Amino acid sequence: MNFNNQIEIILTDTTLDPNLKSIAQKVKNNQRINFDEGVYLYEHGSLSYLGVLANYIRNKKHGDLTYFNRNFHIEPTNVCVYDCKFCSYSRLIKEREQGWEMDVDGMMEIVKKYDDEPVTEVHITGGVVPKQNLDFYADFFRKCKAHRPDLHIKGLTPVEYYYIFKKAKLSHYDGLKFLQECGLDSMPGGGAEIFHPEVREKIAHDKCTAEQWLDIHEQAHKLGMRTNATMLYGHIEEFRHRVDHMERLRLLQDKTFGFQTFIPLKFRNKENQMSDVPEVSVIEDLRNYAVARIYLDNFDHIKAYWAMISRNTAQLSLNFGVDDIDGTLDDTTKIYSMAGAEEQNPAMSTKELVKLIKEVGRKPIERDTLYNVINDYTDFVFEEDEKPKFYNLPVIN
Repeated sequence: MNFNNQIEIILTDTTLDPNLKSIAQKVKNNQRINFDEGVYLYEHGSLSYLGVLANYIRNKKHGDLTYFNRNFHIEPTNVCVYDCKFCSYSRLIKEREQGWEMDVDGMMEIVKKYDDEPVTEVHITGGVVPKQNLDFYADFFRKCKAHRPDLHIKGLTPVEYYYIFKKAKLSHYDGLKFLQECGLDSMPGGGAEIFHPEVREKIAHDKCTAEQWLDIHEQAHKLGMRTNATMLYGHIEEFRHRVDHMERLRLLQDKTFGFQTFIPLKFRNKENQMSDVPEVSVIEDLRNYAVARIYLDNFDHIKAYWAMISRNTAQLSLNFGVDDIDGTLDDTTKIYSMAGAEEQNPAMSTKELVKLIKEVGRKPIERDTLYNVINDYTDFVFEEDEKPKFYNLPVIN
């Protein structure tokens, strides 16, 4: 697919809004768009226009390569001291009989379940409870690394770390350094929600602030850790709040270049305190992926969580700037399903992920957490997919 030709068509379209044409020219020239232009894209960019620009950038960065990994999740608890209005997953301390709280041995049982599987990453995040403190996670990280040294531990969000480090009376840097020495490898991107206080105060008033979230990632970057970033969209926020969120991420990335991937997370309205807020359409999902790819020029990757948006929408997103669709999951996460995602038991085999990517003309690449290539499945044929073989039959006289 020639996106160079498509962007040239946009630039020579005499009927196109001059502001949109100016933004397209910036994209072609590899120039950064500003805050007002980001808002303008949301307000005036058509789906087709945004798709062309986002794919032009995706193609320059990655061509047709589309990444996935073999991973599983551990969610130590869904009990939480925080009361986020959008959350369908957690149960407050006073409702803890409706939830679960794992111990270290229980978490290790999940790790050991994958002893004979070629998984490369364990993703750990959940609620916040006092007993799952600094010593708790230090103990788990040490035992996990001792049991399987090659397994990459991508663990906990700044929401969890802020609470843990505050209780331990440690700075963000010192707390992360200690846990890194215990086996922590990198950090996922959750808990960012929307940074702007106009929205954050309404949907997550009691969790860490935007400044605290960003600082914890900055300290992780100083320690050489790579991290991800998210944005919860499609609820009560305005377009300017989304752009403000991405602007703060872009500024920190300019400073540290420690972020790997940006993951827009769609608000789902099942069984939470914001169930009266309607969900946005698939078209808005795709527009949002595209604007993110255009705005976050210093992020290498844009990821769509197939488990949150459905397999079909994940396929569509690969034509709107997305180059990563996460991993196999193996039905180890309840965060999306409890919020009403289409995938109620999220799991895909490597074969299914490869097929999903190939069906839309992209090249499936199995990666590790740090985007080192493990397997290129572009020309790989799974055994059960092999073409039938023909043999010479014996001649009977």
